[in-house]
Amino acid sequence: MTDPDDGSDGSSEAGAVSDADELPSDRQDDEDWALAPDSAAEFVPDETRREFIRAIAEDVRDESSESKQLSALLYRVSDLYDPAEDTSPEEIYLNVRRIMQIKQRGGLKRE
Repeated sequence: MTDPDDGSDGSSEAGAVSDADELPSDRQDDEDWALAPDSAAEFVPDETRREFIRAIAEDVRDESSESKQLSALLYRVSDLYDPAEDTSPEEIYLNVRRIMQIKQRGGLKRE
């Protein structure tokens, strides 16, 4: 718990570790959820912000797989500000983490 008079914003790493205690019991042992950001923050629909993020996503998209991944990530983040989308920071984090794990393994290989 942070003291409002201490001048900190309460976003220290120690605070992030203790947030795992607030996860549902079935998620506390899951490494992905322990690392996922807290979605208690509300993302008010904001067309200007959404379009700005999407414009950046289009600008960084190129032929390389890395630029395509970054573009896709930015586009997903912009969905937080789209009232027609139902997503959360955790869902975005877990989706991106899964994509990176698949890429690290060399792709989706059927065994």
